[in-house]
Amino acid sequence: MILCSAVVVRMFAWVALFLAACAALAQSPQPLVLADGTPVTVQLDENISSAHAHVGDRLSFRVVRDVDVQGFTVIPAGSTASGSLARVHGRRVLGMGGNLVLKLDSVELANGDRVPLRARKEVKGTSHTWRMAAGMAITSIFYMPAAPVFLLTRGDNCTALKSTEITAQINGTTSLAAADFPVTTASTSDLNQVTQFLPPRVLDGDGRQGDMVNLLFIGHKEDVQSAFEDAGWVKPERWKLKSAWHVVTQRTHYVRQPMSRFFLFGRTQDYAYALPDPNAIVSRRHHIRIWKTGHEVDGNPVWAGAATHDVAIEVAKRGRLFNHRIDPNVDSERDFIGAKLSQTSVTAHESYVEGAEPVFKAKTASGQDYYSDSKILLVDLRHPDTGEATLHNPARVGGGALTTSSLLAAAR
Repeated sequence: MILCSAVVVRMFAWVALFLAACAALAQSPQPLVLADGTPVTVQLDENISSAHAHVGDRLSFRVVRDVDVQGFTVIPAGSTASGSLARVHGRRVLGMGGNLVLKLDSVELANGDRVPLRARKEVKGTSHTWRMAAGMAITSIFYMPAAPVFLLTRGDNCTALKSTEITAQINGTTSLAAADFPVTTASTSDLNQVTQFLPPRVLDGDGRQGDMVNLLFIGHKEDVQSAFEDAGWVKPERWKLKSAWHVVTQRTHYVRQPMSRFFLFGRTQDYAYALPDPNAIVSRRHHIRIWKTGHEVDGNPVWAGAATHDVAIEVAKRGRLFNHRIDPNVDSERDFIGAKLSQTSVTAHESYVEGAEPVFKAKTASGQDYYSDSKILLVDLRHPDTGEATLHNPARVGGGALTTSSLLAAAR
């Protein structure tokens, strides 16, 4: 009888231990699974030129958008990623341009560990094979033995530009302990990451910094296009043979004269708009270049703009023979655009925000000085029923939101 009671007590003890173990396992956090192929968006930290780079040179990148897994932020924006140059060719004979291949290999997690990445991006310089062929053809007409000299024609070196965006993928599935990572916090908008990682200035093709990024827009492509078209702005033509013909035939009436190309996020502008002065169409015009950032607010894309006001034509300090001189007070052009858009039928909420890297005095890519209060005008073009975007720490200028009257006063 006593022996039987002891056995029963022992069985109950084992059952109790088993149930306690199951409860502990149920309460313990499940491991996080960072799946193979998870996208990670990064920006290049510096310019890389095929004229000076070497295979194997290390590259530095930074993550520009949080990577969340199962309610935890495993790769926060601002984390470092690294890579190397897998191929480097300088400009070559036969008119061939330079060539770079960038390869990513790892990224830092929120807990300080690193996991492997995979991504490759190729950058090519301009080829001049057509120039070589034309030179040979024309020279052969007059003196055939001299034609092969044009085989020595070289293309241009290429530059992988600072802020070039690359979407890499996690290379291999990794299991992570949830206790090592912060819980994802709900954010009112993605604007804080936009302003934190927005490049302060655009670049030319050689990596020289130029105009300040002084406007942000929230809205779909159609919203942005409608706003500028309603305000009377026009889209410039691209540099083609047709545009050269228009310069000759239309002369001072050519309102769609092309704009030079500048770069942000490693690519040329997605859109450009101009508002020429009717009394001096060629020499004076308001203009803006616009890039899609890749960020969204409530499903609405965020766009970055760089605006300046051309006031005259001058002899270029570098590059081409002639270029436009701008009004050095670039804030007046920023506010002029805000005023123009506020006069249209498109609903626009406007306010100033601050970028992570202030720009008070700088030079254009052609070498002209300009100055600013370093504020960025945020223009929310979303429909009223979608709400208004806000920053966690908005910069207030003159009381915060801009009124139409204050913008008009600033634009005069």
